[in-house]
Formats: sequence, C-alpha cells, structure tokens
Amino acid sequence: MNTTTECIDIQVESRQVLDERLEDAVRGLQQIAMETGTQGILLTRHKPGHYTAALSDQVPFGMTRELID
Repeated sequence: MNTTTECIDIQVESRQVLDERLEDAVRGLQQIAMETGTQGILLTRHKPGHYTAALSDQVPFGMTRELID
C-alpha cells in the first residue's frame, strides 16, 4: 500500500524561488516526520515548475527521494 500524507503543492516560475520553496517544504515535513519516525519525504516533479513534497511510507524515515512523474 502506498500512503502519502501532509502533501505540499509547489508551483513556481523561477529556479531560485523553486529552491527556496522546496527547502522550506522539506524542513516543515522533517519536523512532522520526527513526530512519528515512520515516513520519509517524497519530492515529485509533475512538470516544469510544478512539484509536490509529501510524507510517504514508501520512503524510509530520515530519507528524501525525488520522483519525476
């Protein structure tokens, strides 16, 4: 079963803003993940400038993985 929770949608038009938003999203998700210690972070690129950052039970705790959709 693939479960994701705490999903953050990120849509930007510049690389600098993208980097800042991704870093902010990962930091926020890390804090939430520390509470349970069971999920890692999955960053998914859906198309240029459109990403999601989410906690996922398919990613080991303490890890961040990237996926191109």
